[in-house]
Amino acid sequence: MQTPQLPDLPLFQTIAAAAAAQGAPAYVIGGFVRDLALNRPSKDLDVVCVGDGIALAQEVSRRLPGRPRVTVFKNFGTAMLPTPDIEVEFVGARRESYRSESRKPEVEAGTLEEDLARRDFTINALGLSLNEADFGTLVDRYDGMGDLARKLIRTPLDPDITFSDDPLRMLRAVRFAAQLNFDIEPDTFDALARNKERIKIVSQERITTEINKMLLVPKPSYGFKLLFSSGLLALIFPKMAGLHGVEKVGQHAHKDNFYHTLQVLDNVAAAGGDLWLRWAAVLHDIAKPATKRYDKRVGWTFHGHEDKGARWVPGIFTDFKLPLGEEMRQVQKLVKLHLRPIALVKEVVTDSAVRRLLFEAGDDIDRLMLLCRADITSKDHSRVARYLRNFDVVEQKLKEVEEKDSLRNFKPVITGEIIMGTFGLKPSRAVGELKEALLEAILEGRVRNEYNEAFALLLELGHRQGLVHVAG
Repeated sequence: MQTPQLPDLPLFQTIAAAAAAQGAPAYVIGGFVRDLALNRPSKDLDVVCVGDGIALAQEVSRRLPGRPRVTVFKNFGTAMLPTPDIEVEFVGARRESYRSESRKPEVEAGTLEEDLARRDFTINALGLSLNEADFGTLVDRYDGMGDLARKLIRTPLDPDITFSDDPLRMLRAVRFAAQLNFDIEPDTFDALARNKERIKIVSQERITTEINKMLLVPKPSYGFKLLFSSGLLALIFPKMAGLHGVEKVGQHAHKDNFYHTLQVLDNVAAAGGDLWLRWAAVLHDIAKPATKRYDKRVGWTFHGHEDKGARWVPGIFTDFKLPLGEEMRQVQKLVKLHLRPIALVKEVVTDSAVRRLLFEAGDDIDRLMLLCRADITSKDHSRVARYLRNFDVVEQKLKEVEEKDSLRNFKPVITGEIIMGTFGLKPSRAVGELKEALLEAILEGRVRNEYNEAFALLLELGHRQGLVHVAG
């Protein structure tokens, strides 16, 4: 592992000169240094000075072209400075003390050593000097470089104290392990499991932020396995933890829906699915434990788990403080429909069935098909290959029907207003029944979604019901 080198940016020389003028030794600390060592891109730069971080930020601003505006966060003792190269956060070196009921520390000015000691993990306790005497020199008090080489997540100090003081660090340990594909050092992991109950003092927003970051890594299953084995998952997402386990009666056993869900999630991630498609993967079978039944003839069944799961989605999104708008509705739709394409694979693919799927899925049809492909996780590779070949047939049929009938997000040409005007009706069940009959006829392919054809059928349906055409 090579020692990280500061990029050749004038900004670092400017900070060094400002720090010298202020008499406040300054260092680049944390994730920026870690990512330099790992040759990963980094968006943010944290500068710690042994002194007044806000004053240093203001001095740096005065020395930069255009004097960019410094944003001060007095409650946190930090200052943010945007530059053309990168956004820089300045803070004074500090030491922290915690009360048991809160993860918000009492902060006092401290030394560089005290500031490094308060860091969550050794790989984030690395620094590079911005001082003229030793500019660019690595500061590594806790062998963070060694842990980077060993691919290890470890706390600088006693992990029980680290996690008890700020329980969010437990989720960050798992998230960093998942992002970097590192192991959690055994003593650190044991402490994480011992202190899991402390997670209850962390706000839901911070927990959800970490879960979303775990979902977005290339192989999300790793993080969720760590959460499960530590006992944290049962505390922060009990419905997901409840998917775990296999029940057997005689020769009948169902698959472990927890590990199946993780495989689907990894498959979606490998296919480039975004955050909400990954949430749909997590939730697609979430209601299986609640719908599990044993039938002596066929074994275990989960009838209706897709409908119940879809009904659960708004409540889960509310609990996790996730957005309740289009993102939630999209996930709900994908959970509700995730069995439909698989059903088409098992039978003759009719135009009518394809029209219905296109109508219900709308613009999410491609995402739905991606989720359904990801849902094929059998250990029988020939079975998986057969299913995927059948999906190719379904997708070709979807393309053909869509090109012919344009049913994706279509709206029937005969509206409720037209129906009421045609027969002199007021809003009523009869109007709804006529609309539904017209929609069925279009989806069955008996008429096209074209005004003259659909209106002729409307008159016919009305005549059968004894309605009189009152409009010309």
